[in-house]
Amino acid sequence: MDQTGELGHFLRSRRARLRPDDAGVAFGGGARRVPGLRREEVARLAGVSTDYYARLEQGRHPHVSETVLEAVARALRLDDTERGYLFELARPKPPGPDRRRPALVPRVRPAVHQMLDVLNDVSPALVLNHRSDVLAVNHLANALITDFDALPYRDRNFARFVLLHPAAQDLYQDWDQVAEAFVASLRLAAGRHPDDRLLNELVGELSIKVPGFSNWWAGHGVDQCAHGTRRLLHPVVGELTLSYEILALPADPDLSICLYTAEPGSASAETLRMLASWSAPTCVRGHGSSEAPSS
Repeated sequence: MDQTGELGHFLRSRRARLRPDDAGVAFGGGARRVPGLRREEVARLAGVSTDYYARLEQGRHPHVSETVLEAVARALRLDDTERGYLFELARPKPPGPDRRRPALVPRVRPAVHQMLDVLNDVSPALVLNHRSDVLAVNHLANALITDFDALPYRDRNFARFVLLHPAAQDLYQDWDQVAEAFVASLRLAAGRHPDDRLLNELVGELSIKVPGFSNWWAGHGVDQCAHGTRRLLHPVVGELTLSYEILALPADPDLSICLYTAEPGSASAETLRMLASWSAPTCVRGHGSSEAPSS
């Protein structure tokens, strides 16, 4: 991803969404030639010159200070995720790894596999990387979402499943919102990992195959999708409303656990117990099935 161009697109999209009265900018009424705030209005709110801010939007100010970035973030009313994304785009990055080299396959530690096993009859759980590749999964998550272990390794990607697989549109009752959230998560990852060849290829594939992807991507929304609620319609056990949390694994950079839970005593908790009973494996599978062969 071209970070210089992305920075300008991101800043323009954020000022376009702000109405002058929301930002405390007085104007004399009448038609405005641009949606949202003008460059000079953002510059005034941030306490910098219009020329300085214009050069920032154009990618012609590679060594912008942290103070200015903080001021721009405040002027544009960025949330914490958007602020972090702004800093990622504005800071010069060292050259990435050689794109010709095969991407390294992260390995999931045995202790993390053990954690998934402990959760098997309680909570669906998946180990994901920044691309949403599914690196490990317990059988309850396979039963709830899709059998990731049965998919070719290239297709074991949560975003690819949600956005491309027809079953996902039946599973997620709010599919449009879920799909848009995954796109925002991928854009956030692309800002943090601009040289990730596999991530860029995934985005390119989705932009071609998914109707609406280009519009979502062009909206420049970014989202960590760290927690939330999912309304599901499972083909076997029916409706469930589950909370999800994304838990970072500090010892494993870029890896996290996506964990689903139901409210205790709720109908969804009972339905999840039914799914766990229905899907319980008849034998204990080895851990190697969810890992890719070495590159």
